[in-house]
Amino acid sequence: MSITNFARQAQILRNKYLPYKYFVILLAVLVGLLSGIAGAAIKNSVHFIQHLLTFGFVDDYRTYSYFVYPLIGLALTYWVTKKFFFNRPVGHGIPNTLYAISKKNGIIQRLSLVNSIIASGLTVGFGGSVGLEGPTVGTSAAIGSNIGRIFKVNYKTKTLLIACACSGALAAIFKAPVAAIVFAIEVIMIDLTVASMIPLLMASVAATITSRLFFGDEIIFHFPVTELYEASDLPFYGLLGIVCGLFSIYFSKTYFFVSELFGKIASKKNRLLIGGGALGVLLFFLPPLYGEGFQTVNQLIEGKESLVLADSLFEEHKSNFYYLIGFLLLVVVFKVLATTITFGAGGVGGIFAPTLFMGSLLGFIFSRSINFYKISTLSESNFTLVAMAGLMAGILHAPLTAIFLIAEIAGGYSLFIPLMITASLAYLTVKIIMPHSVYTMQLASRGELITHHKDKAVLTLMKLKNEIETDFETVFPEMSLGELVKVVSRSKRNLFPVVNEERLFIGVVQLNDIRQIMFKQDLYSSTFVHDLMIGIGEHITVNDNMDTVMKKFEESGLWNLPVLEENKYVGFVSKSKLFSAYRKLLQEFYQEEE
Repeated sequence: MSITNFARQAQILRNKYLPYKYFVILLAVLVGLLSGIAGAAIKNSVHFIQHLLTFGFVDDYRTYSYFVYPLIGLALTYWVTKKFFFNRPVGHGIPNTLYAISKKNGIIQRLSLVNSIIASGLTVGFGGSVGLEGPTVGTSAAIGSNIGRIFKVNYKTKTLLIACACSGALAAIFKAPVAAIVFAIEVIMIDLTVASMIPLLMASVAATITSRLFFGDEIIFHFPVTELYEASDLPFYGLLGIVCGLFSIYFSKTYFFVSELFGKIASKKNRLLIGGGALGVLLFFLPPLYGEGFQTVNQLIEGKESLVLADSLFEEHKSNFYYLIGFLLLVVVFKVLATTITFGAGGVGGIFAPTLFMGSLLGFIFSRSINFYKISTLSESNFTLVAMAGLMAGILHAPLTAIFLIAEIAGGYSLFIPLMITASLAYLTVKIIMPHSVYTMQLASRGELITHHKDKAVLTLMKLKNEIETDFETVFPEMSLGELVKVVSRSKRNLFPVVNEERLFIGVVQLNDIRQIMFKQDLYSSTFVHDLMIGIGEHITVNDNMDTVMKKFEESGLWNLPVLEENKYVGFVSKSKLFSAYRKLLQEFYQEEE
């Protein structure tokens, strides 16, 4: 039996015996299980590649191999994408997911089920300085979307399944089900309602259980909190939050600047060669930039900071404070470049892991410096951990996810107050300069971002092309009043757009303006459309988003605005039709399912 036939039979049985809300819960569990498997597949592929690259004699020359590994990985990613994925860009998991929700009716292509797994495995396995969380979320989102398509669910349920998949992906990676649910609410922008809460919970738990089946109790960060914070430490946690916020601004600005530079290189091969070469040089001088960097994070948390300098040119100075701090500062500053270069050269990955990596280094540098100069006595492991939440709150604009994720990783909530202080101040510092995260900046600038603001969310879901009315009779400026009256007699509209021979929009004739002279036949041949038409100062272009359209209606005070494409007339949009479409969509999207 094919998947489609199975889905059809399941739909029939569901309609007979199972209420819709329980059907959605079952789909959420299925999505969670598959998301856990996807997370395991991506992780295992990277571990396998890294094992091959450090096996036997290769390990002795690992430092020198850093020159070529990234270039090989990026070249393989390029070749696989071109050969097997029809030269389609794989893209970034979380931004692609947000775009699919806001502008593609929640549809993510089936090809995304495998391309992220293979492409990210090659990129990170060969040393690309990015993470696996983004591709895992992207792959899982594709699972949720396609299960929704197979079982013919509506847009609202499909969006919920995508959120369940994203929640499941994060839960599988970090074994942090609560933080995963918060992530779906805060980053994927799903509304927490009675209808969405249980599916999110079940998907998150299912993915966590699946992950444990593959990896046992193995966790990414080995850190049980043993030192409680002191009240005297709280001001330093606040200062750490501001530091994390400022660094988050640096990250975002650098990320977009370097991305624009690579965007100006037309040839993909040239991007690959330039990016791969630059990344190889960075990895040679700063080996901790290799891959996700979680080994370095664990070394700092466990107090084994001297191991961070292993295989580097500064290894012999590992006990010197200034060499250690200077080396870590270089690593954290250049990690931004390494991550962005990996993306620019065609690599596939995410910024979640780099964010945690840089946060841990910042927290260690901050606390070790305070202790070295005897300003206070701080727990370096605690500050290393809390700074990860601070940078996540700043770069990803996800303070709640950051707080709960690090709290769950730490095995308890004993650091909850420091986490809240650092994450909140980091987020507030960033919001002054950067209103949107790296994930959402481009979507927000185009008005394509779904948010928790219901009005803006519904406007984002509305499509301008669906609201354009094209049944208006056009007239030409040289037409006489007599000819205009003939057009009026066969039209059902009271508005007549005036265009020239090239369909360039000139103005409009309103029925109310000509009503008094329509039956004066002595004016039929001496009065022309260009004498009767009026200009409209405002217009809509076919590329305007709905938020811009509504602002133009508000500023102009008009009830009808012309829609133009390269100054050529397309049709009209009426405010009354927009309001009707808005009300209908609002009811469909926010009503609870039975």
